[in-house]
Amino acid sequence: MKPYFDPDYEHLNQFINPPRVCIDNTSCSDCTLVKVDSMNKPGILLEVVQVLSDLDLFISKAYISSDGRWFMDVFHVTDQQGRKLTDPKTIQYIEKALGPENRDFGTKGDTLPGKSVGMHLAGDHTAIELIGTDRPGLLSEIFAVLTSLRCNVIAAEVWTHNTHVACVVYVNDEITMSAVDDASRLSLMKEQLKHVLRGPVHGGREACTNISIGSTHVDRRLHQLMFADRDYESRGGVMDELRPVITVDLCEDKGYSVVNVKCKDRPKLLFDIVCTLTDMQFVVFHASASSNGPYAMQELYVRQKDGCILDSDDEKEKVVKCLEAAILRRVSEGLSLELCGKDRVGLLSDVTRVLREHGLSVTRADVTTVGEQALNVFYVRDASGNPVDMKTVEALRQEIGQKVMLNVKNVSATATKAREPSGWAKISFTFGSLLERFLP
Repeated sequence: MKPYFDPDYEHLNQFINPPRVCIDNTSCSDCTLVKVDSMNKPGILLEVVQVLSDLDLFISKAYISSDGRWFMDVFHVTDQQGRKLTDPKTIQYIEKALGPENRDFGTKGDTLPGKSVGMHLAGDHTAIELIGTDRPGLLSEIFAVLTSLRCNVIAAEVWTHNTHVACVVYVNDEITMSAVDDASRLSLMKEQLKHVLRGPVHGGREACTNISIGSTHVDRRLHQLMFADRDYESRGGVMDELRPVITVDLCEDKGYSVVNVKCKDRPKLLFDIVCTLTDMQFVVFHASASSNGPYAMQELYVRQKDGCILDSDDEKEKVVKCLEAAILRRVSEGLSLELCGKDRVGLLSDVTRVLREHGLSVTRADVTTVGEQALNVFYVRDASGNPVDMKTVEALRQEIGQKVMLNVKNVSATATKAREPSGWAKISFTFGSLLERFLP
């Protein structure tokens, strides 16, 4: 007979010493301080950074310490417009997600993961994960297949890097609006999508399609998919001014490996770095991050999960390559197309077909459905690598702009942080505003 083990025992420390979260709007004139004190546990730094990242908050400074059994973090944050956090629902969300209630957070429908807002509101869904070799028109073909199989895309995110493509797509049945769970239909979907990913000329890498019913954290999963597909092995043609400077040194007296990163600043940079180190089985014990003009500098004291440090050149080189890939996966230059309109089956297939017909390649995409509204952002460039000319832009306005509201912006990968959007985009693409509209 096995002895009884109380499942609450593992949470005993958390009950005795619950996490403390302080949202401080008085200490700094230009930002909000988010302070987190908690018992240390595996993955806690990623958990905290992930919550702030999902809210699209910009972290200008961070001080992290988790030596011993206690975890202490201070983050200097602002919203996308560079303002302090004043929305009580956003503050309440942070306090619940990171505070003593986080063990039960989400069991009553409280949780709204940032990249899954539209999906969450739309109800049941099927998650599709795709990995393959990128090529012009691929996204158009993927959405066309899903439309032909009577699936409605309610949320999706697509990343490309070094000729690799990874995407997570959430779909439901166009008629029942519920998850697609018929075995034969799922098998056909998987087969057709894998055929599309292989393309007319297979690039030597194995295409992969995975289908499940449930949620995942999209940004982290995309990092994992890209990492599994080894997108870090080839270093694509990136301008020197965009390529991060990464070094791995040894702090012998304390027994740490020290990772230093200097690169162009941008939102979600800290999340991308911490996520990658965590998935590579590293633990961050101390870290500091700061912004200096257009640049961000981060210093992270790490050990491998087994307590070892990086002592071989090959290990150090792999860490440098993987962090560089994680940083560059979100770097986009060219045009940003922001589309807002009534959602319908086949909308994404039609839009991406028009982009393909105009010789444009999608380097990143963010698709969300909120109620009956589709909120889509496509980062595009000329398939030949040249800047997109104004004639093409006007043609897009004429063809796509008749059906949805279209906002076209030039995107510079050298921008220091998110600029304030204009018009409807300022409202539609800020997660904080979605919280305000849909949380009671």
